[in-house]
This record gives sequence, C-alpha cells and structure tokens, in this order.
Amino acid sequence: MQSNVGYMIELKTPAEIEAMKPAGRFVGNILKELRKSTKVGTNLLDIDNYVKERILSRQGAKSCYVDYAPDFGTGPFAHYICTSVNDAVLHGIPFDYNLKDGDLVSLDLAIEVDGWVGDSAISFIVGEHKDPEDERIIKSTQEALEAGIAQAQPGNRLGDISAAIGDVARSYGYTVNLDFGGHGVGHIMHGDPHVPNDGRAGHGYRLRPGLVIAIEPWFMKTTDEIYQDEKDGWTLRSVDGSRGAHSEHTIAITENGPEILTVRE
Repeated sequence: MQSNVGYMIELKTPAEIEAMKPAGRFVGNILKELRKSTKVGTNLLDIDNYVKERILSRQGAKSCYVDYAPDFGTGPFAHYICTSVNDAVLHGIPFDYNLKDGDLVSLDLAIEVDGWVGDSAISFIVGEHKDPEDERIIKSTQEALEAGIAQAQPGNRLGDISAAIGDVARSYGYTVNLDFGGHGVGHIMHGDPHVPNDGRAGHGYRLRPGLVIAIEPWFMKTTDEIYQDEKDGWTLRSVDGSRGAHSEHTIAITENGPEILTVRE
C-alpha cells in the first residue's frame, strides 16, 4: 500500500517485538497447514472457512481482513484470507472455485493476536502438473524475499531492501509493479514505511532497530500492469493474463540484524 510522503514510523522496543511473535507464528503456522492441506479439488471458500475457524478458536485472535475497507478496494473485504489463483496476483477474494491440477495459488494472511499483527504470504502449485515457468516465478519471489531480508540491517537504507528485490526480479527477466509493496506492521496491518519492490540502494529511510515491516515481493511473468476485477472489486489481475507469485514475511530489525516473525514452525 502506498504511504503518504510524511512518514509516521513507530519503532518497537525489544519487549514489543517479543509481543508480536505469537501473531507471527500463528499466521506462519496456518499458512504451513494450508500449504499441506490444499489439493486438487479444494474449494477456495473452504480455505477461507478453515482460517475463520482457526481464528475463532484462538483467544485474542482477530482477522485483519474482515470489514477492512481501504481506498484500493471496493467496500469491506469480508473474508479471512486472500486467495489469488493464476492471473489473480493480489487481494484475491475467495469464491466458489475448486482448484485444478496445475493452478498457481497465492495465499496472503494477516491476523491480529493480542493487539499485534502478523502478515505473510506463500505461493505454490496445486497437483502434479507443475509448469516449469510457474515454478520459476515462485522461486524468484522467494529469492527476492530472502535478498530483501538480508538487506534489512541497522544502518542500511530502505532503498537497499527495494533494490535487492528489484535486482532479483530483473535477473529472472521480470519487470516490477510499484503500486503495491511491503509496509510497516504493528498494531495495524498497513503502516509506514511503504517498502517498494524496486528502488535505489543507499537511498531512503535509514533502518533502525525496532522497525517492523512486511517485505513482499510479487512478480508477474510478462507484464508489470494490473487491473481490478470488476466482479468483486478487489482481486488484482495481470493485464495480459499471465500468472504471478507472491512471497511475504513480517520481519523485525534488531541490533543483530533481521528477525523473521512469521516463522512457519
């Protein structure tokens, strides 16, 4: 989500970072469970319902998506997880669709636990038919995420994270959309700073211990342009129908470097 020019960045204390870990682990573990259970024939609404039940079963947990109504969507989101399939690349609304062999699925999940948010995303292929180009774009986002996290060091600049992500995209021959990217995370899901998926190394906000951000590379195979699906007012699709992938972790910058909060235990 794009942020205003004037940053309102909140740095967390070590104790607050510790308090964020339950939310991060909860999100990471649900995504791990869904990665294992999602198969050919799984209905997207069943995925959504599973997340709903997991949230309702945990004391202090609350969905970040239900009733979320930012300016980049049409009305309240009204679901518990984003399920983006094939040419749907971000903000996919769960609907009555049974996954097919070879579908490329991206699951994006943010949950609040005891007042703190964890946000993470994974992409994978369902079934036995795995197109090498689909595997390649998934791998590119995973490598870009790792590269971005590696640059999340005290004293570095925000542009170092963005440049590392963009460099991976270009090494695979992909172009980068800058409309949506990473963001600050804390008591709210989307805060400052905005973390673009491309940028100039050595530029931007100086990274400090206590900064907690979601880093989320997402690329499409043959375009960097998207459009909003008019049917649901939320799902973002590639303009040329090419498939995309999305990888995301919430990380904290500490005195010793980056720490992933959305670990998948």
